[in-house]
Amino acid sequence: MTGQETAQGPKHKRDLTRRKVVAAGAGAVVAAGVGGTFAAGAFAGEEPRAAKETTAAGSGEICYKLTSETTEGPYYIDADKLRRDVTEDQEGIPLTLRLKVIDSESCKPLANAAVDIWHCNALGVYSGYEDMGSGGGGGTPPSGTPTGTPTGTPTGPPPGGGGGGHQEPTDDERYLRGTWRTDKRGFVEFRTVFPGWYQGRCVHIHTKVHVGGTWTDTGYEGGTTCHTGQLFFDEESVLASAEAEPYSTNTTTRTTLDEDTIYPGNGTEGGLLKLKYRKNAIAKGVVATLTLGVDPEATHDGTDDAVQPGASASASGS
Repeated sequence: MTGQETAQGPKHKRDLTRRKVVAAGAGAVVAAGVGGTFAAGAFAGEEPRAAKETTAAGSGEICYKLTSETTEGPYYIDADKLRRDVTEDQEGIPLTLRLKVIDSESCKPLANAAVDIWHCNALGVYSGYEDMGSGGGGGTPPSGTPTGTPTGTPTGPPPGGGGGGHQEPTDDERYLRGTWRTDKRGFVEFRTVFPGWYQGRCVHIHTKVHVGGTWTDTGYEGGTTCHTGQLFFDEESVLASAEAEPYSTNTTTRTTLDEDTIYPGNGTEGGLLKLKYRKNAIAKGVVATLTLGVDPEATHDGTDDAVQPGASASASGS
C-alpha cells in the first residue's frame, strides 16, 4: 500500500500477476453501500461514436470505438484503497463519476473488472506527493501542506509532467485515489471532488482498467491492465468551477483543454466526460459519465508513453 520500492523494483513495473489491492478495513465495507444500483444500457445523453453506430445483435448495447490510451503519468500508486468514495477530507465540488466498461469489439459489458482512478485535489496537489506542491509544477498548495521549497518554485517533473518516469511517493496520504469493481452490466461509480489544475496540464482524472484477476475477501489479485487513460472536462465546466471555493484561490496559470498535450482531441473516444450540473450552481455537484471501450485481450500499462492523436511527441503527462 505504501508504493515504496522493493528489491524487485517499483511496484508499478512489477509483474501484474502479483498485483494486489488491499481493502481498507471497515471503511471498504461502508463504501460498498455508496452509489446504489446502476441503470442498464448506455448512459443517458451519451451519443454513439461515428464509426460504430451499430447495435450488437440481441445485446441492446451500443458499440463504441476503442477508447484512447494515454500515458500513466508519474503519480500512479499501485494497490490503492478498495473503495468507491475516495474523497476523504478533501474540499471541493462534489463529483459523482459513473463509468461503464465494455469490450469495444463485442459491445458486451466487462463485469468484475478492477477500475482505478486517481487525480489531484482542488488546488492541484496529488496525494502521496504533497511536498511537490501543485502537481510538481509550482502554484499555490493547500495551507499547511509541506512544499519543500517556497511556494511557486517548480519541484518534481517539469511543467506538464515532462520527464515521463514514475515518481516514488513522498508521503502516506492516499486521498482521491481508489479502486472498485464493475458490476454485471459493466458499471462502476466513484464519489470524489471535481479536480483542480496545475502548471502545464488541463483538468483531468487518471484511470486504469484491470481484467483477468481474482476478487477475494481482501481485494483484487493478478490480472493484466487492458486500459490506461485519462478523463477530461470541457472548458465551460472548468471555468464555472474556477468561480467556486477553493478553486478560486488557485493562482496557477491554467492550461486549457485545447492547449493540453495529452488530450487526444477526439471527444468521448479520447476520454471527454459527459457532465451534468445545474447552470450557475456547479458548486452543488456534478455527475460525470462515460463509456470506456477497451480490448480485454490487450495490455496497456501506460508506461510506454505512446503518442495519441493530437498529442505532442515529447509529452509524457502527469
